[in-house]
Amino acid sequence: AEAACSAVLQRIAAARGALDGLMSEVLEDHVRLHLLDGSAQARRTAADELLDVVRSYFK
Repeated sequence: AEAACSAVLQRIAAARGALDGLMSEVLEDHVRLHLLDGSAQARRTAADELLDVVRSYFK
């Protein structure tokens, strides 16, 4: 039973690592596509969206 729990915890940790990597890639793309280009209003909107996502991710 203890070995099974350990295996599950390892899988959860691996999944979290994979999701963190994916989040990093998507955030980088969002910054490059929406915060570096476009009008000032579009950048403000993109920044607000990004901040909402980051806040919810760290809750």
